Amino acid sequence: MMEPLPPPENAEAFGCLFSRFGAARVVLLGEATHGTAEFYKARAAITRELVQNHGFNIVAVEADWPDAAHLDRYVRHRAPRPGRSRAFSRFPFWMWRNREVMDFLSWLRAHNERRDVKDRASFHGLDVYSLGESIHTVLTYLRKIDPLAAERARMRYGCLTPWQDDPAGYGHAVLYGRVESCEEAIVEQLIEMLFSRLDYIRQDGDDYFDAAQNARVVRAAEHYYRIMYRGGAESWNLRDRHMFDTLVSLLDMRGPESKAVVWAHNSHIGNAAATSMGWAGEFNIGELCKKSFDKDAIAIGFGTDRGRVMAASDWGGPAEIKTVRPAREDSYEFAFRKTGVTRSLTDWSVPSRRALADTLSMPLRERAIGVVYRPESEFLSHYFQAVLSDQFDAYVWFEETSPVTPLRMEPSHGEPDTYPFGL
Repeated sequence: MMEPLPPPENAEAFGCLFSRFGAARVVLLGEATHGTAEFYKARAAITRELVQNHGFNIVAVEADWPDAAHLDRYVRHRAPRPGRSRAFSRFPFWMWRNREVMDFLSWLRAHNERRDVKDRASFHGLDVYSLGESIHTVLTYLRKIDPLAAERARMRYGCLTPWQDDPAGYGHAVLYGRVESCEEAIVEQLIEMLFSRLDYIRQDGDDYFDAAQNARVVRAAEHYYRIMYRGGAESWNLRDRHMFDTLVSLLDMRGPESKAVVWAHNSHIGNAAATSMGWAGEFNIGELCKKSFDKDAIAIGFGTDRGRVMAASDWGGPAEIKTVRPAREDSYEFAFRKTGVTRSLTDWSVPSRRALADTLSMPLRERAIGVVYRPESEFLSHYFQAVLSDQFDAYVWFEETSPVTPLRMEPSHGEPDTYPFGL
């Protein structure tokens, strides 16, 4: 039941094989690593099909909200808005600042140019890590629209000002009682912005939504960094709950006919209840989507056996091109390698393929490589137990893969930086 796939560079031929999922409200597209070119190209081809032919108008990705907002302004032909720093210039910059993403954004911008402003597909981040940039965006918005409110926000956010570029340090200091929590002031600021929403929306609904979402990010980030040192499932669950809530807010904002494509790691978009993550008390955006949208949410996992990947050896370390080891014999990846099909789609989303789902219901190991890859400790660092047929609705397989192509952090002499990443 494995269907061979053309190369993802042939976007039209590749994407049309996923038209079967076009009736869904949310399609979640995974990746087994954060630095594999084929995964990005495949997600781009599938998304092109869904946007162009099936009414999808939101692309929501595992990225920081304010950085993705720069890209959203680009693809929807809105004026650039400078931030504290250039989009996706922090670790792990290669995850979104790469040629594969830029090619997709260029296509989305060209697609939107032919459509009415209200019908243009948007591009958004779902994550919680942008504490400093989100504070800057809220203050910039309020200074323009309500200077007195901006001064109140500046005073409230002042509690976090020393920690904007070291939010993990804030969490550590609160944990050990060296500073007081900023929670009360942050919540007060979010409540005031929500209370004023009708006045602000009348002036510019899009800008208000962006600012309010950044205020929500500040609230979530302050909480996340305050609990991250406790261990357990709490910080993971907070992050994925925030990503899910952001997705729901986007769908509500775009109206009842809105439809979203989500790009995130397999560990976020697959149903956590079917993995050792869920068995340990963690949930994720995929599980929450299944509970909320039921059959209107389709999760498609991605896997590979071997090749090369862009990743770091440690958090915050330099990007490296690393060799991905062939999969363990007790893994789903090894089972797919044994088929001899180098590139395929396996779909068990319909009742008529129950036998296929049953075949993939035996718990096996599955590999997850994030922005850090440690092949020397791969078994302990990167493998977990899963039931594939309950985790996903379908699975895209590339037997051998290659690394993403990062965009340069600095332009050559006399060369302008790449828009929109150069904002």
